[in-house]
Amino acid sequence: MTHHLRRFLVIGILLGAGMALTWYWAQPKPILVRVEAVERGPIESTVANTRAGTVEACQRARLSPSIGGLIAHLPIKQGDHVKAGQLLLSLWNKDLDAQLKLAEREAVATAARATEVCVVADVARSEADRLVQLRQQKLASDDNTERAVGDAKARAAACLAARESRRVSQAKINVSKANLERTRLIAPFDGIIAKINGELGEFVTPSPPGIPTPPAVDLIDNRCLYISAPIDEVDAAKVKVGQPVRISLDAFPDKTFDGKIRRIAPFVLEVEKQARTVDVEAEFTRSEDYARLLGGYSADLEIILATRPDVLHIPTEALMEDNHVLIYVADENRLHARKVKVGLSNWKLTEIISGLNDGEQVVTSIDREGVEDGALAKPE
Repeated sequence: MTHHLRRFLVIGILLGAGMALTWYWAQPKPILVRVEAVERGPIESTVANTRAGTVEACQRARLSPSIGGLIAHLPIKQGDHVKAGQLLLSLWNKDLDAQLKLAEREAVATAARATEVCVVADVARSEADRLVQLRQQKLASDDNTERAVGDAKARAAACLAARESRRVSQAKINVSKANLERTRLIAPFDGIIAKINGELGEFVTPSPPGIPTPPAVDLIDNRCLYISAPIDEVDAAKVKVGQPVRISLDAFPDKTFDGKIRRIAPFVLEVEKQARTVDVEAEFTRSEDYARLLGGYSADLEIILATRPDVLHIPTEALMEDNHVLIYVADENRLHARKVKVGLSNWKLTEIISGLNDGEQVVTSIDREGVEDGALAKPE
């Protein structure tokens, strides 16, 4: 082989290799996609809250005295367990206490005067009766008898007035006690002191109309808790009282709690014009589940509308518009669009009534560039 022939041969080989590489790089490359197999299993139709819900106490009272004043007695601290009727706070009230004592002394004096007047009235009545009998026997004059009868009636009226005065005195005592009671804050139920806004010697003021101020004492009954959460107005018609729910809490990320719907608000909230919601309340199925919970925890609800025990299903993220999915065909390394008929669905799974078979692979990364019907593809 001559030198020139070898040279042409090498050039030809290089040109062929270059053309082959050019052809190879010009070919479309398969797109990496995530795929999951169509499977059988249980599925639930659920709706969830649009914003975080809150653990609420069945009984919670934000308490403040009905009048302003200096805190003179504060026998509680945050975290204390208190009983219904227990004194939580009292304002300086020596003036009102003195008024009560004065009313009680006046009542005693009024009662004594009433007793005296009524005794005199009884004596006058007896004297009048005696003179009436003597007049019938012609032993007493008419003038003396009539004077005695009139005096007895006047004394009886005075006795009645004295007794009414005694009742007025008792009413004054009740008024003084009521005024004194306004300076005391009493627990309306058993609970835990969650917050105290005030210290000994500080002045507390009741909230003026329309201007909320922090309560002096925040009392919570943690023996009964429920979840309050907003759901979208579109889903509200599907939710019924008594439906089961799964409750999840940020404070317990690895655990869910069983519950049921106990109340649905009869109105729509317009807090956000573009996201109107309806508040729902869910209670725990087992009271022991909230033994360690605290009012104010954030919570989420997954309301179970319906359940199917054994159906074909795919990940909900694989479903495209107009109920289409992309199937990965391994023999062709291509994607093919297919229309399906769906049933129950939730944020995770969607039931397939027809259009897919068990074991087929659907694409879940449908938002990637180039993922479309007919595209070359390769599973990740």
